Amino acid sequence: MTVQPTVPVLAAPAERISTARLLARTGTAEWVRLWTVRTPWWFLAAAAVFMVGLGALLGLEAAADPVSLQGEPAWQTAQSLAVPAQFALIALALTAVTSDYATGGIVPTLQWTPRRPVLYAARVLTAVGAAAGLGILLALASAAAAFATAGSALVLPLDGGLEMAATTAFVFATGAGLAVGLGFLLRNTAAALVSVFLLLLLLPVVLPLLGYDWLATAADLLPGTGMLQLLLGGVGYQGVTEASAVMTLLAWSAGALLLGWLRFRSGR
Repeated sequence: MTVQPTVPVLAAPAERISTARLLARTGTAEWVRLWTVRTPWWFLAAAAVFMVGLGALLGLEAAADPVSLQGEPAWQTAQSLAVPAQFALIALALTAVTSDYATGGIVPTLQWTPRRPVLYAARVLTAVGAAAGLGILLALASAAAAFATAGSALVLPLDGGLEMAATTAFVFATGAGLAVGLGFLLRNTAAALVSVFLLLLLLPVVLPLLGYDWLATAADLLPGTGMLQLLLGGVGYQGVTEASAVMTLLAWSAGALLLGWLRFRSGR
């Protein structure tokens, strides 16, 4: 009996998926993960009820006094309501990051997508994109509700709508970027939310009231000051222009995302 020699069969090497394709797949998975739990829907519902409901109420108030507000754009209503409402969408974006650390889900997530730069980019783009996109839609719905209930008191000029949509999208995107970066850095929902609240709302309002020039100057450098300047305009910050507000928001958002990436890359 002759024994036939066996020839080992080498498996073909697995095809390496391109970074762009993997980013698209990971982004899709992140989007599905974001909307398959209840928490983001609660945050979205809160923001929608606040912006659209109050927009309709402010329209009714304008209808009761049409003379003093005759010809005012309804877009201003949406921008003013976006100041408090953005915190619901910021929380939505933040929990998309911190929930994995709270439940331990970050371990299987990294096993599924071990390329950390791809996972980080997909998670940031998904969370920030969701907050900015929903912010625009809710702002438009809020302005439409105010216009519908105001009778002839308010108007909806197209150019003003485009400007409002761009401003709202920028503010929501940079605010969400700040929150997401802090979420990756702190890995704790409560700590990140408190930090965002301090930077975006409390400190910019409180510091100038304390009567010290250096505190007022420090307040001008906070992201909340830039947010208030862009959405409300003329809120009493003498040293803040639209250009400086844009740069301030970009710097804080980019800085937070960089710090978050450095900790995420380190794995500690």
